[in-house]
This record gives sequence, C-alpha cells and structure tokens, in this order.
Amino acid sequence: MTSDKNLQKREVTTFVLPEGSVLLLPLFGPQDVHRRLLERELDVRISARGSEITVQGRPDARAFAVRVLDELCKLLRGGAPLFVKDVERSIALLREDESVRLDELHGQSILTTNDLRQITPKSQNQKAYLDAMAQSDLVFATGPAGTGKTYLAMAAAVAALKRHEVKRIVLTRPAVEAGERLGFLPGSLVEKVNPYLRPLYDALFDLVGMEQALKLTEDQVLEVAPLAFMRGRTLNASFVILDEAQNTTKEQMKMFLTRLGPSSRAVVTGDLSQVDLPGGVESGLRHALHLLSSIEAIRMIRLTPIDVVRHPLVQAIVRAYDAEEAGR
Repeated sequence: MTSDKNLQKREVTTFVLPEGSVLLLPLFGPQDVHRRLLERELDVRISARGSEITVQGRPDARAFAVRVLDELCKLLRGGAPLFVKDVERSIALLREDESVRLDELHGQSILTTNDLRQITPKSQNQKAYLDAMAQSDLVFATGPAGTGKTYLAMAAAVAALKRHEVKRIVLTRPAVEAGERLGFLPGSLVEKVNPYLRPLYDALFDLVGMEQALKLTEDQVLEVAPLAFMRGRTLNASFVILDEAQNTTKEQMKMFLTRLGPSSRAVVTGDLSQVDLPGGVESGLRHALHLLSSIEAIRMIRLTPIDVVRHPLVQAIVRAYDAEEAGR
C-alpha cells in the first residue's frame, strides 16, 4: 500500500504558459537558474514539456508556486526583463500579500533615467509612497535603510520638474555634528558639509547623470544644501526633500516645514531606528509624526523590511536588528 506521504509527493498541478513555450526560457532563466531558485524557495519540483509546466509538492506549496509563476509570466508578457533579484523579490512580495499584482507595480513608471532605465515601485508600500507624493503637498516617509525613501523622492522630484510642475528642486539634510566636530574638518564650509550631502548627489547622478546634474546646479534649478541654510527662506514652486530627518530637532523640523511657499511640495524622509542626536534630544521627525498625524492633507507612509531594494542580505540584516530591538 502506498503511504499518504508518498502519494502526496506524486500529486501535481499543471500550469499552462499563456504565450506558449516562448516564455519558458526567460521564465526558467539561463541554465534554469530561476527554476532552481523557485524549487528551493517554494519547496516544490518544477518541470516543463512544451508550454505545460508541472509543479509537484504539497498542495499549499503547489498553489503558491502557480501563483508566483503566473505573476512572473505577466511581467514577461509586459516586456519586463526577468533577473534572479526579480524572482526573489516576487516571492517575498507574494508571501507578504498574495493579492499583489506585480505587473501593476512594474507598469507604474514615473521616470526614465539617463541610461534609459524605468523607475517603478517594487512593492505595494512603494506604490503607496509614489501615489502619496503625486497627491499631497507634504509627505512623510519612514522606514529602514534601503527601502527607497530618498531615491523615489528624488525620482518624483525630477519627474515633477520635467513636467514643469515645479521650477526647482531643493535637497537638504541636517549636519548632525555641525556644532561640534564638523568645525575641525579641513576645507571650506562647502567641503565640510559635502560628506553629509553626498548620498543625495549619488542618487541624483544615478537618475539624471552627472553632466545634467551639474548643469541643473549651475542654472540654480537644483540646490543641495545643509538644513541650516534653509532658515529665513521661503521656497516657492519648489520640490523640497528633507533627508535623514530623524536627526532634526523639533525646532529644525518646524523651521523646515514653515519654509514652503505657493506651488511647492515637500517630502520628509527618515529612519527612526538610526537617530544620531545627543542623548535627551527628541527627534523632530518623531515629534512631527505625532503632532501632525491628524492633518488629513499630510500623508504618512511607513516602509518596512519587505520594501528593501538593496542587496538581499540587507533585508535579512534589517529584520535581525528589528527582532533584537523588539526583544528588548
């Protein structure tokens, strides 16, 4: 008599490729690297004959594998190239929420970069973030490193500039050590604060290219400056991004938020797990999130480890630190 366990192992689900066998090679990947990844991550066996894919494993594993295969096929039918990182991210997103439509995420391109890449949301939270920036004049985005907080804000700013919705982009960050060790660094004031602003330049160069970024700076269409330089100004028709806002004081945050003039919008980003302020000083970001939470016109987006788009290890590292913090 065959045991139930052995019978279950032989149970299969058939998935028919919607475009025939033409999708099989990009779906399985070069040398079947995608197929092997799917088998390992989903605990199933996958084989193909023509346009018919057979999935073998537990009933729940088979059902989820078919869901993943279906979403990956939709991406391929939409013309998106498929890489290992895309397969890994697709599995993670669908595990988090099986109702996710990956083709809808990839179909929402907000900007074409200098090297012709399409900037699209990689998760439901990132999509909500982009929607919030399109609909609201003030958006707060919090979450761990690598979730696209700054990069997507920069992309939205460049897109708004290209559509002539704003006349300039202003990027700013607090220089936490400005009153202490910064003064001992060599060079001019600009050279002293440059290390704090470098991540903003890196994102900008990636989006529009170094030559275009320098031209925008020379034409005063783009300004990158430490937060202290914002005092006393009114920013009209501008897209303003305050990065690393967890390191602002309450006074600095109030100063920044009251700089907005007509036809301007602002995005405030930060990671509340990485506050570098001196002990006893409350984060202006944490205070603002609580104080302004009842204002409907202000959108607040919370990104999570599932939204991390850096190296896959970053997501695991973020989760490990979060677990340790929760244990305390």
